[in-house]
Amino acid sequence: MRDVAFWILAVAAVASGVAVFVVDSMARATFALLASFLCVGVELLLIDLHYLGVLVVLMMIMELLVMAVFMIMYMMNPAGLMPMTMVHNHRGALTVAGAVFAALAAGILLADWPERAGAPPRDPAVALGESLMGPAMLVMIVIGVAILATMIASVVLATHRGRYGDQDGTRDGDVP
Repeated sequence: MRDVAFWILAVAAVASGVAVFVVDSMARATFALLASFLCVGVELLLIDLHYLGVLVVLMMIMELLVMAVFMIMYMMNPAGLMPMTMVHNHRGALTVAGAVFAALAAGILLADWPERAGAPPRDPAVALGESLMGPAMLVMIVIGVAILATMIASVVLATHRGRYGDQDGTRDGDVP
């Protein structure tokens, strides 16, 4: 059952990835990309890469939703739904894409792949964190929380009402 779900999600991820370039509006392309990333995130969860799966779902899905909101707010056409050309220089793009695909496929097929040495780690998330950040992993986690707190505080302090709101009934610039 797990293998069937994996292959169904794989086909859906590729189909929605192709839809990004086939649909004729920015909003539809954004939601097609959102569906593709969601399928890939669930696939990662299916193959027991829980950390990466959750990371893909949380980061990419939230990023694309924020992008869709800003696109709807600021695009010239209503909600990015008006038809528009999503590809420029169609022939050149196909040529470059075909050449890159051929080079990558040749690299995959002609590469001398190494044999696995040793057993997989007991906790892949810890092993990934240690290989990416080494001994500074704890510091990076703390810095990430500090950056998040700074962003939240900046947004709160930048509002028109200020940090404490409009408690005394005055607005900015009024004399109490």
